[in-house]
Amino acid sequence: MQDDATPVQKMAHELKTVAGKKRYALRKQTVEPVFGIIKSIMGFCQFSMRGLAAAENEWNMVCLSWNLKRMAVLRLK
Repeated sequence: MQDDATPVQKMAHELKTVAGKKRYALRKQTVEPVFGIIKSIMGFCQFSMRGLAAAENEWNMVCLSWNLKRMAVLRLK
């Protein structure tokens, strides 16, 4: 691969390699459904607290509740 290649050319070359194909295939794994579930099922659409630290704490609590809910469902199987 040439050093003066454009980003598009570099990506095209990368996708032709075995390692590049494997790495690109990982894009099929998505975490977006989790955010959709948090918004629609759990009803979390906006933060209640103000400030970055408070919002981070609130988000951590939402993630904790999602993980606990998920663990409980998986434990029942």
